[in-house]
Amino acid sequence: MDDKLHNNPNPAPDHADRLVDALSARQISTTRPEALDFIDWMLKRSWADYQKDCMDIRIIIMNRINGLDIAIANGTKGKPYASAPIVLPADIAYDYEFIGLDEIGLKAVPGAEEGTFTIEGVPTCAGDFTIVLRYKYEGWIEGRDLLERRIPFAVNADPREIMEQSQKPTPTDIPYFKPDRVCEYVKVEAAPDGTARKDMVAASVRGRSHGREGRPRDDHFRISYDPANEWYVMAVADGAGSAKYSRKGSEVACTTAVDYCREKLASNGDFKTIFESMIAFYHTASDEAAARKTLGNGIYSIVGNAAFQAHKAIMEVSRLMPESRPRDFATTLMLAICKKFDFGWFVASFWVGDGAMGIYDKEKQTFRLLGVPDEGEFSGQTRFLTMPEIFSDHAALYKRLRFGFFEDFTALMLMTDGVSDPMFGTDANLNSINCWNDFWARLQAGFPADGIAGVDLSDDNEGAKDQLMRWLDFWMRGEHDDRTIAILY
Repeated sequence: MDDKLHNNPNPAPDHADRLVDALSARQISTTRPEALDFIDWMLKRSWADYQKDCMDIRIIIMNRINGLDIAIANGTKGKPYASAPIVLPADIAYDYEFIGLDEIGLKAVPGAEEGTFTIEGVPTCAGDFTIVLRYKYEGWIEGRDLLERRIPFAVNADPREIMEQSQKPTPTDIPYFKPDRVCEYVKVEAAPDGTARKDMVAASVRGRSHGREGRPRDDHFRISYDPANEWYVMAVADGAGSAKYSRKGSEVACTTAVDYCREKLASNGDFKTIFESMIAFYHTASDEAAARKTLGNGIYSIVGNAAFQAHKAIMEVSRLMPESRPRDFATTLMLAICKKFDFGWFVASFWVGDGAMGIYDKEKQTFRLLGVPDEGEFSGQTRFLTMPEIFSDHAALYKRLRFGFFEDFTALMLMTDGVSDPMFGTDANLNSINCWNDFWARLQAGFPADGIAGVDLSDDNEGAKDQLMRWLDFWMRGEHDDRTIAILY
């Protein structure tokens, strides 16, 4: 420091001296103590006014921000989320930040315009939260508290997680217990010339809706290939959810129908020879109407009778269970027999109930339903194998039988409505080749977002059975029935 300034014998007058001089110049007489008292009074009063003005500005801005219509829609745990744009005034506030988003797995993303934000991300937890909007405002200076607005935000629990956590095991001590999950693969060896033959795979899983109540799986399937005669036989059945023993009804239906067909088509049986001659005759007959009638009678004798034998077997089981009625064993049934001849493939089928059964050819972009979903008297109601009227009208029964000849095909598929409903949506979509293409693609690609792989339907892949059973765990909101599918490919 300069010594001359430090030793100045006449230091600059303080504020009180200056005030006395200023007042004297205006012919106002005062003393130094009085001037000091005035300065103290003026500072206190001005400071109070200053603080009040600051608070007024703060309240005005806070009220304006609090008055904004900011409502952040609920999110769902594990599901990608993006809110509607949140528009905040940039003329009175700035440096907006949202506190409390990180711990939920979200973040505030600034928009193109100043003061505009969206909340984005994938919520990692469910519950009720409070997001704090914190900001600086016009007139704010360093050291002052920031203004805040608290915004409620809710994250719904993942329905999938709730459903999975609520699953209960099926009691093993119930009548007609069956496991919740089963799968099967039938590997068919190549022909003597090395040509690959089609294989079969099937899987059935208990629906999540059944699991919530600890109820058993009501669906069933049976697949069979006899290398001695090269006939494929497959059946899928959906026990009625309202029938207390339908799980047994579906089992009896599939087992009885397939066993009956296997017996009739046995290599050492006369019927096989006669039936296959009917097929060959139809393929070459000049009188198609006569040949169709002859072949129709043959199909009735094997496929129609197989369904009838399944019906009778359920009647017998119901008589053995005390205090039960046939309708307690109500079930649908889809049954198909299939064989490759020199002239191509022959397929015959029987169908009662809902679900889907069809031949799909990806290369030729064709499909054929082997029947129609069978609705009852009222919408949403289906018919069952246990209903006596199914077999009382022979003409109506004939309409449930279908057959066809195919040069080749990609797959013959039978599925309960636990698969067809979520995959096709409506019965009308069963008549859309685009929907069949989508279904086949989804079957092979799986559901990557859910961590579910597709099914490798290549020749001799015995792992397909486990892949198919896992594929049936796909998630679709509101679709939680038993799921069963059988594929010849």
